[in-house]
Amino acid sequence: MARDELAANVLASNRAVGRKLAVAESCTGGMVSAALTDIAGSSDVFSAGFITYSAHAKQTQLDVSSEIIETFGEVSLATAWAMAAGTLANSDADVAVAITGIAGPGGGSEKKPVGLVVFARARRGQDPDDYFTQRVQFASTDRAAIRHAATLFALDLLQPDRDELRPSEDVALPAP
Repeated sequence: MARDELAANVLASNRAVGRKLAVAESCTGGMVSAALTDIAGSSDVFSAGFITYSAHAKQTQLDVSSEIIETFGEVSLATAWAMAAGTLANSDADVAVAITGIAGPGGGSEKKPVGLVVFARARRGQDPDDYFTQRVQFASTDRAAIRHAATLFALDLLQPDRDELRPSEDVALPAP
């Protein structure tokens, strides 16, 4: 599904169930927020978008603790989880998705290669132990392709039918 069609579907699906959405973005730099707000009338569903590219921004805007970042790094399940929790805490959203990763072309390492993106999804009232978290290794080193693929993945996570997702295993996906 194309980005605009997916974003429109996300908005319509959440509008139908009366939910508000928010996102916290690092490596996508606002691409998910832009996809949603490109759709006229999105303001009744889209509540907030946090662009938290630096560790400092994650800490000050989303209340991610310095201990989490120092212990696990900015690109980690723990940081994505804390970003999602902070997004709910700092917005009126019912569902939040967080994205952090290494879009490249530099910045990767053996443990965290270029193309690694970590996602978290949280619902207001959900047990925080049940927040969905997942590491995805996109099979590309192309920055634009990785960011685009991560945007589509995040948009899909905002769908109401993803409510039953739970913490998951690592997956590898193409980044066309």
